[in-house]
Amino acid sequence: MLPSPDTLESVGLVLVVEDEPEIAEVLEGYLRREGFRTERASDGRQALNLVRAARPDLVLLDIMLPEMDGLEVLRRIRSEGHTPVILLTARTEDLDKLLGLELGADDYVTKPFSPREVVARVKAVLRRAVPAEPSRPILRVGPLEIDSEKVVARLEGVRLELTPTEFRLLETLARTPGKAFTRAELLEAALPESDALERVVDVHLKNLRKKLEALGGGGLLETVRGVGYRLWLEA
Repeated sequence: MLPSPDTLESVGLVLVVEDEPEIAEVLEGYLRREGFRTERASDGRQALNLVRAARPDLVLLDIMLPEMDGLEVLRRIRSEGHTPVILLTARTEDLDKLLGLELGADDYVTKPFSPREVVARVKAVLRRAVPAEPSRPILRVGPLEIDSEKVVARLEGVRLELTPTEFRLLETLARTPGKAFTRAELLEAALPESDALERVVDVHLKNLRKKLEALGGGGLLETVRGVGYRLWLEA
C-alpha cells in the first residue's frame, strides 16, 4: 500500500533501474537526501525480481538495459500490478516516449537530466497516486463511482485497474461530465509537473478507453473532433 501524502518522502521506496553506476549513484543520493529509501537494479531481470520482492512505491526505469530492455520490464510490471513507473530514456524520438506511455508508464524524463528534476517528478507522480484531499466525497456519475481518497474507480460496481495518471484523467472528466476538455487542460490536470507533449494525453486516454470498454463502458469516453475529449452519458 502506498504511504499517505504527508509521509511519502520519509518512507517511500524507489527502485532505481539503471545500468550506468554513476547515474544510479547520483539518483539514489538525491532521493535519499529527500528522505526516500532506495533499491537499485542494473538489468531488467534483476529489476523484475526486486519489484516482486521489495514492492517499491515507484520505479525509475531506464529503457536501455542489459538482459531485458526497459519496455519489456514495463510490460511485465503492468501485467502484474500498477506500481507507478517513470521512464528514463536517452532516446529523443517521440515514438519511443509514446510507446512507453502506451504500455502504462506514468511519466518520462529524457537524458541528460537534472537529478533534482527527477526527484520532483517522483514526488509529483506519488502525489497523484495518493491525493492529499482525503475528505473529498465519493463521486458518482452514471455507472461510474470514483473514490479520490482510496484512488479507486469502479464501473457498474467492478473495479477499474488504472494507473495513477489514468485515474486523474478519469476523475477530471467525471467532475464535469459532458464538458469537452482540450488536451492542454487534461495534461495540466493529470501531469502538471511534466514537460510531456499534448499527444501523450491521447495515449493515456486510449488506454483508459480500452479499460472502460472491457467492462462495458465503451461509449463513455468520447473524442470531440478539433477539441479533445469528454465523458458522455446518454440521457
